[in-house]
Amino acid sequence: MYLSTSRAADIAADTPPRGGPVRAVPGTVLALGLVSLVTDVSAEMVTAVLPLYLMAGLGMSPLAFGALDGLQHGATALLRLLGGRVADRTRRRKLVAGAGYALSAACKAALLAVTTPWSVAAVLAADRTGKGLRTAPRDALISLSCAPGEQGRAFGVHRAMDTAGALLGPLAAFGVLWVAADGYAAVFTVSCCFAVLGVVLLVLFVREAPAPPNHPSPPAAPTAPAAPPGRAVRSLLRLPALRRLCLTAAALGVFTVGDAFLYLLLQRRLDLPLAWFPLRPVGTAAVFLLAAVPAGRLADRLGRRRVFLGGHLLLLGACLLLLAPLPAGPALACAGVAVVGLLGLFYAATDGVLMATAAPLLPAGLRTTGLAVLQTAQALARFAGSLLFGAAWTLWGPGAALAAAACGLLTALAAASAFGGPEADGAT
Repeated sequence: MYLSTSRAADIAADTPPRGGPVRAVPGTVLALGLVSLVTDVSAEMVTAVLPLYLMAGLGMSPLAFGALDGLQHGATALLRLLGGRVADRTRRRKLVAGAGYALSAACKAALLAVTTPWSVAAVLAADRTGKGLRTAPRDALISLSCAPGEQGRAFGVHRAMDTAGALLGPLAAFGVLWVAADGYAAVFTVSCCFAVLGVVLLVLFVREAPAPPNHPSPPAAPTAPAAPPGRAVRSLLRLPALRRLCLTAAALGVFTVGDAFLYLLLQRRLDLPLAWFPLRPVGTAAVFLLAAVPAGRLADRLGRRRVFLGGHLLLLGACLLLLAPLPAGPALACAGVAVVGLLGLFYAATDGVLMATAAPLLPAGLRTTGLAVLQTAQALARFAGSLLFGAAWTLWGPGAALAAAACGLLTALAAASAFGGPEADGAT
């Protein structure tokens, strides 16, 4: 794919002088990265304490927690399609993304008023609605601001900044729990303040993406923007590469064990004090932060699909380490550190890389909708996977549930490797 001269000029005008991977991306990417950093501090403060708050504090069972974890991934997934379609038809991607950020900020405040497991679940579902609305428009703004050959680097820079927030969020939660008498309420209050700051930064510093009339598009692109939502989705799914990418992401998503479950399993194996639980995501976020940009650049050079599948191999390695019959002591402690690191590498190799794989395959006028289709397929699969894992834990125990998930993930990886074609790679 090639950019037109006018489009290349637009990108050049928005791009600082090259001097490193962060300075080589457009200002829109950096502004969205700052918004995501602040918002992720807010989100990860809640996420860091949520398993303990619900299971130890409010008495939620593993099956119920699996349902809630799945709800966060997939119950509002179809709203991604609505948000994506509205953003494409109105060309107001910033406005739709802002509505999603604002809804999530309101939900952080609502956590202070709810005290039962399922009222918390309802608030978290609304929070995930906000995330569902904002994710595809945000990723479309990133994609439309840079050339097809630099998608991996742009998404890598954004995810690195996003992960800086994920690194700081658990540290902030740990600090608040350490000094506050009413720890959970204090965590939710500080989280709400960061979420509001993220909305303010979006309003002040993020620019709407210009309409790219000369951006390369598949043949159906000229009539696509005026199509009804259902017809637009069907038109996108006729693209063989996108359809195959959706199937791959969904098949792997069913067997992707959520990090909250992995942290709970790690807590059981290492038998550490509960007060240290919020620090587990810090190690993962630190590795993700360091590896996101290199992983994006590697994906641009070697092939994004290959890196995406390799990331799931790393997740499989983390599951196998948790299953290994290691005795208590240094070996088990090292395995715990390795699990945290492998989880960070998994996110670095899959999160932004998947969006960078899909973006060049999509017409500019349907970019947001197409990314929402892919995100919805993955989110629904992870919703089902969380339900299945929670049920397996309840029926068989955590070890057997993790073994079944690892076997399923290995099978899905083998199938994706066998049936994937070069057109699904997404590298440019």
